[in-house]
Amino acid sequence: MGKKDASATNLPVDQYRKQIGKQDYKKTKSVLKATRLKAEAKKNSSGFKADSKIEDAFLVVVAILFFVVCVYVFFYLNLSNEINMDMDVD
Repeated sequence: MGKKDASATNLPVDQYRKQIGKQDYKKTKSVLKATRLKAEAKKNSSGFKADSKIEDAFLVVVAILFFVVCVYVFFYLNLSNEINMDMDVD
């Protein structure tokens, strides 16, 4: 008895999906085919494209390396000036 009552009520999401399906069905087959071909062409276009996850990981690694190099250069320049001043004092 509980299952009948639960299935009788339609969720708004299900109603929305049905409306979209009806609108999509109204399109002609040629329009649907052209849309599908366009999406596939866009997916396969421009030869080699790096995966966005790989690209993001690469950018993170480069940013970390850049930060480490900047810190290294900062300390190197500060310490090299102090050493030179010590030598000039003699």
